[in-house]
Amino acid sequence: MTGGHEEQRSAESRPRRAPRRGLLTRLLPRRDARTAEERRTPSPARRRLGRLQWRLTLAYTLITLAGVGALSWLVIRTDARSWQSAEYEDLHRRAAVAVSLIYYTDAGIQLDGLYDDEATSAGARVIVLQSHGGRLRRLFTSRGPGTDVEAGAVDRIAHRAMSDDDTVSARVRTGAGDSVYLLALPYYQDQSQKTAGAVVVVGAPGKGRAEHQRLAVAVLSGSGLLVLLSAATGYVLSGRSMRPAWEALDAQERLLADAAHELRTPVAVMRGSVDIADADPGGLHSHLPRLRRAADRMTDVVDNILTRGRLQAADTFRPVPLRLDQLVEQVCEELPVSRHLVTTRLEASVATADPALVRIAVRNLLANALRHGRTPGDPRDRAEVDVMVRGTAVTVADRGAGVDPEELPGLLERFRSAGGGTGIGLSLVREVAAAHGGEVTVRRRPGGGSAFVLTLGPLQRSAGHRRTPRTS
Repeated sequence: MTGGHEEQRSAESRPRRAPRRGLLTRLLPRRDARTAEERRTPSPARRRLGRLQWRLTLAYTLITLAGVGALSWLVIRTDARSWQSAEYEDLHRRAAVAVSLIYYTDAGIQLDGLYDDEATSAGARVIVLQSHGGRLRRLFTSRGPGTDVEAGAVDRIAHRAMSDDDTVSARVRTGAGDSVYLLALPYYQDQSQKTAGAVVVVGAPGKGRAEHQRLAVAVLSGSGLLVLLSAATGYVLSGRSMRPAWEALDAQERLLADAAHELRTPVAVMRGSVDIADADPGGLHSHLPRLRRAADRMTDVVDNILTRGRLQAADTFRPVPLRLDQLVEQVCEELPVSRHLVTTRLEASVATADPALVRIAVRNLLANALRHGRTPGDPRDRAEVDVMVRGTAVTVADRGAGVDPEELPGLLERFRSAGGGTGIGLSLVREVAAAHGGEVTVRRRPGGGSAFVLTLGPLQRSAGHRRTPRTS
């Protein structure tokens, strides 16, 4: 055929034993029970991928925890040392002021300046001890608030400062178990410049300890939140990094599910026919049509499954410029002769598409229309199908019961069997359209029936109108 405006053809109608039903009734959702059960129970491969994702998340969390923990420990320890150093500096300042206020006269040691100075009258407790016959006696204890420390601890640190002739600091505990700082600084007799005693300053790290604890709580709380955030981030990132593996596994499982779901019926028909023919070898010829139909259906199923595999493998998707009208014409010519009526109206157009995928999609639309587009009330139970190509859109219309456009998303899902259909035909049409940047839509036809429109994307260029076709 060279092309034209209208053409009529016949297509084979495969007889079925089941009674005919309306299109909407036969297109009602019917999911495979085994597939639903498999979806509820993850496969071993999915469980392994899930465990791998959790392991990656755990590793990411542990690494973050180790880093944040080390950093938190360093910050807390540095802050503690900083507060301790500041406290000792304050104690040393007070001790130095106290030593400077001690002087000698003919009457002996004088401590009157200690009573009025802020360094010795407020804050830490200042104690002045004088060496007398190898023993230490207390000459002065500040009136300000301080911390009671065991006398033996004060005497020991004072002896150390006098024997070392240097500043000595220590950290001791009171009888109540509180931690206090001690700092001792020796002082000298004015005339002989010999060590006469020591000034001991007792300080409690109250303010520094409180500030340090607040910092520690803030650091630890922030670190905990950061670890939790890193765990959530690790889970998301590991999931994204494993997305190709999930998609590949999902594609494999879908392909296997499609094969198992669609091949089950024709294989059962063929096996049943073989068993019957085996029981009655003389009637083998009567079973050949049924075997042929089952074999044809298996061929369609295998083609659809292979096409789905091509769609899932991006490297095998090869769109090229093609004459869309000629491709649709070839698909229509391949339809076997039957009582059904197929009319074509093809406008010459060029589209960039994968020829093999488009051929399968158009063939599935035609098969769906021939199967479910029977004209109500037709005595010969014929389907009247109109095929039109305009731009990059292929329209396949029938005169059946019609489809509600709102039902289209459900009909394009896998395993929505169309009453004897392959169950993946229309879903495959949708995937082919999506691969080409197009879509599948449906609308009601005036006078009854429905029209499925496969759009493959923008028109590349026009090749003019087809000549008037011949009628077959």
